[in-house]
Amino acid sequence: MSEKKISVCVLGGGSFGTTLAGLMAAQGVPVTLWLRDETVAGEIATDHENRRYMPGFKLDPRLQVSTDMHAAVAAADMVFLAIPSSAFRTVLREIGPGLAGKDVVSTTKGIEQPGFLMMSEIAEQEAPQARVAVLSGPNLAKEIAAGELTATVVASDDQALCARVQSVLGSRRLRVYASQDKYGVELGGALKNVYAIISGMAAALGMGENTKSMLITRSLAEMSRFAVHMGASPLTFLGLAGVGDLIVTCMSPLSRNYQVGFALGQGKTLDQSVAQLGQVAEGVNTLKVLKQKSDEEKVYMPLVAGLHAILFEQQPLDAVIARLMSAEQKDDVEFSAFMACTPLEKDE
Repeated sequence: MSEKKISVCVLGGGSFGTTLAGLMAAQGVPVTLWLRDETVAGEIATDHENRRYMPGFKLDPRLQVSTDMHAAVAAADMVFLAIPSSAFRTVLREIGPGLAGKDVVSTTKGIEQPGFLMMSEIAEQEAPQARVAVLSGPNLAKEIAAGELTATVVASDDQALCARVQSVLGSRRLRVYASQDKYGVELGGALKNVYAIISGMAAALGMGENTKSMLITRSLAEMSRFAVHMGASPLTFLGLAGVGDLIVTCMSPLSRNYQVGFALGQGKTLDQSVAQLGQVAEGVNTLKVLKQKSDEEKVYMPLVAGLHAILFEQQPLDAVIARLMSAEQKDDVEFSAFMACTPLEKDE
């Protein structure tokens, strides 16, 4: 007797939710994609294409589409959450009781204030009887949809849950690695969006490769410093959910936060840059939250402070760059933070 297939529901018909649903459907996984927009849902059902967020990418015809969220969740064993952070708690509050006993995987990269809460923490609050994991990594939706080779990380302290996610999502095109550092994986996915805005600005301003390399490397140092202070494992930031996600988000024009930064570098206002994107760029909201938290925790984050000064304090770019380049020159790699969290074992 063959083993019953895990049935999946993906909540959120944006670029990433659509891509995940299409990928699993192509693997023969029973998948339902839920979205609010009935017009877009109709197009996906009849034409197998999400023209609003993923134009030109055909979806597997086995993919089911629904605008009835409660029915879609009720029929699933595993629920992927691919909804904007601004709507995350509202949606979870509505469906929380229906998630009891189900596997829930958050793909949303954001932080809620007040409380500095990760999306998985919101899920655990609103659906305490669910088994919660997070998914993060260097995963540009359009490249995944095009069949480009990539990898991602599923994080949970429940190893069986990680294995089930690997079974429905892993393929010859997408490798799914497991981690037990759920907080670190999720924090890395949220923080890197801020630095992608900076990288986009640098590209638009015509800065050289040395400068871009410096920005990405110091971004990694800065986000790792903050994450370790908050309790994450430093090793997480050497993996796909840390440096891997940071590199692709800071280097690719497909990155939404990079696109916002590029528009800012071209002289557009923040409102114009976000409006031009037409999708959610989580890095803008994360920047506000991160600046407040780093100030409260007294963690040194000069790049975050500099970007905040440009976007929300109306400070001129030249003045911010001059301040950053004239700051005290410290150690390149902060081994003290790493050593404090990962003591070496001496040979017997």
